[in-house]
Amino acid sequence: MEGLVDEFLDFIVVEKGLSKNTLKAYSSDLIKFADYLEENKLSFDKINRKDIENFVLSLKDHKLEPTTIYRVIAAIKSFYKYLVLHGFLSNNPVKIVRFPKLWKKLPEVLTQTEIEKILNAPNTKDIIDIRDRSILELMYATGMRVSEVVGLKVNDIDIDLGILKCYGKGGKERILPLGSKACKAIIRYLDKSRPKLAKSKSKSDLFLNRLGKGISRQSIWKIVKKYKKKCNIKKNVTPHTFRHSFATHLLERGADIIIVQELLGHSDISTTQVYTHMNKDRLKSLHKKYHPRG
Repeated sequence: MEGLVDEFLDFIVVEKGLSKNTLKAYSSDLIKFADYLEENKLSFDKINRKDIENFVLSLKDHKLEPTTIYRVIAAIKSFYKYLVLHGFLSNNPVKIVRFPKLWKKLPEVLTQTEIEKILNAPNTKDIIDIRDRSILELMYATGMRVSEVVGLKVNDIDIDLGILKCYGKGGKERILPLGSKACKAIIRYLDKSRPKLAKSKSKSDLFLNRLGKGISRQSIWKIVKKYKKKCNIKKNVTPHTFRHSFATHLLERGADIIIVQELLGHSDISTTQVYTHMNKDRLKSLHKKYHPRG
């Protein structure tokens, strides 16, 4: 099985153009699956639906997040689809394995007040804080994934037009509007901070760290945690929380779900529909709280 997993991973890099992070996650997921098969003396080419379901239940027993379990299932499905497509197997034992709806977990979302607190938390005179402010404004203005923010180049942004070019999953390109507040924050960063961080080096990355190198995903996580703590917000806030908040706030203000899907770069509308469920839950809670017979 190990050799087939390696072939599969090579295949998805070439054919699907998946990112290094997705490739690493898929590799880890399939190792978990291979270990489970070995521990239970099961052969990958002779398993059935029940074996897969037992494996998924074992993941739940290990307290993995629903989103992680979803990803593991997706990795296994893709792997077996590849095996059948290339003649290694005659039938796909995981084809009818479903994603249980009861496991869906609604993402954490910040209120508009909480967002404003975080966006206003950085010091507007410190070069690092100016950079941080532009990153936070950009994430909320566009709903970009943290990997997409890290990958931005200076030439990807057109301040005059107020747009940027973004490369999402699978290298898919999309054009995103920035909004006036994010534009203002980025202009200030480009004028006041980036030249000092670059230290006269020629660097194409938009956001730089203290050493003048492109900022990392981990650094952006730390930035978000820093200002969440500074604002004394008790929710679990991550870079992805800005993405969730972006989508939710757009839909709350009447944006069309198709437009939100396009802005987020979702290939499937069902992925975007989780935010409509969030709105329904919010409406129900507001009705219960304020209606005299709620």
